[in-house]
Amino acid sequence: MATIQTSITSVRRNLDRALIVTRREVRDMFRDWRIIVPIIILTLVFPPLMNITAGSAVRFAERYGAPIIAERMFPFMLMVVGFFPISISLVIALETFVGEKERRSLEPLLSTPLTNLQLYIGKTLAATLPPLVGSYLGIGVYLFSLYLNVGWTPPLNLLVLLIVLTTVQALVMVAGAVVVSSQTTSVRAANLLASFILIPMALLVQAEALIMFWARYHILWVIVVGLVAANTLLVRMGVRIFNREELLGREIDELNIWRSVKLWWRYVKQSRPAAETTTRAGVLGSLWGWYRREVLGALRQTRVPALVVLLALAGAVALGIQQASVWPIPPEVFASEGYFEHFETLLEVIGLQGARGVSLILWQNLRVLVLASSFAIISFGVMAIIVAMLPLVIIGYLGANLFANGVSLSLFWAAVLPHAVLELPAIVLATAAALRVGTSVVAPLGGRTVGENWLLAMADLFKLWVGIVLPLLVGAAILEVFVTPRVVLALLGT
Repeated sequence: MATIQTSITSVRRNLDRALIVTRREVRDMFRDWRIIVPIIILTLVFPPLMNITAGSAVRFAERYGAPIIAERMFPFMLMVVGFFPISISLVIALETFVGEKERRSLEPLLSTPLTNLQLYIGKTLAATLPPLVGSYLGIGVYLFSLYLNVGWTPPLNLLVLLIVLTTVQALVMVAGAVVVSSQTTSVRAANLLASFILIPMALLVQAEALIMFWARYHILWVIVVGLVAANTLLVRMGVRIFNREELLGREIDELNIWRSVKLWWRYVKQSRPAAETTTRAGVLGSLWGWYRREVLGALRQTRVPALVVLLALAGAVALGIQQASVWPIPPEVFASEGYFEHFETLLEVIGLQGARGVSLILWQNLRVLVLASSFAIISFGVMAIIVAMLPLVIIGYLGANLFANGVSLSLFWAAVLPHAVLELPAIVLATAAALRVGTSVVAPLGGRTVGENWLLAMADLFKLWVGIVLPLLVGAAILEVFVTPRVVLALLGT
């Protein structure tokens, strides 16, 4: 009980001191017309314009007998009205640290007895609250004018969803922008790096628009959960890497690619202490020592990410099974059991035989996993997990449909399991290593900088690919061409 009371007191003290910074920032913000005028315009002027657009859409749709189109536009416009004011938060957050450094007003703030956590929270709240309040006011103005114009009011659950979605989008943009601002030395550099926040958010808004036009509002709650997770990672990352001494001492942004390459290669050769017992001399002994120390060491580091990936893949299979009941394959497809009759001929036609088949399958797997690892770098590893889940969703979907239609699953498993014995571990390891790369910037460890921690994760990714993933993929491709078809044909009695 005493521990809980102490924790509550500590949180309250940190929040009280952070609010000192927030109040200071908000007062300065209201003195800057370049910030206030856009917020006022997007809050009081933009919603009536959208209301006029909504009225025109209703009249146009009713003229051609399509009122449902207008009804789907109202939630979309409501989301847009809420999104535009919070876009100002990105500009404010980008100047939280680097802007004050250029104006030479940062040194007095950093010399205060406030902790790094209190400074970070105060700056983040100051960049979030005014645009978010403007967004809420804009939503209110739009709904009021829309009710007066066409008499439309949103359902309560939809209104709550859009408010929550607007809030978490603002938090994600601000958290990302504060990280950028604390790691750059000029407003120009911060604005350039802001494209890594704007582009994904713009793509997300486009996806949300499609979901709204299809009225699949429950999917938006999944997006909300994903945004909350992203915001948590960004806040954790910002708190861990924020350092006032580095912020004051850094004079210019320097990207030394050659030094980074050399450091990465040094991590590839040896990033872990050598074992006390030495192996026999020679090339083979050195390679085995490197493999045992570095590759197996990197494998041990991916235990937790691998567990996360396995849970995600199990969820993918469950999702495929669930979707089989929602979108079942027509039973007439399974009316005849002759769909495997020309299996071997089909493989020959599409070229999945011999060395050419091995190379095609290997190239396909390599291309998918490399692209997934590349996308993981800019998505905290999320895209790598999603790409790995897609084949398992299909397998769960097909297996559930076969079972529902009374078809024997022996042929299905015969066509999947022989090569999956090697292919699935390769996918899990590659995805886990990519997940570790994506999350390596969130919590630097061992006294390393963010860049050094990321290069170490990239080196471990390379080691796992060379030492384990690539051999497994080669073996899986060989099994898929020379063993899997034979097992299927044996079950068919051919």
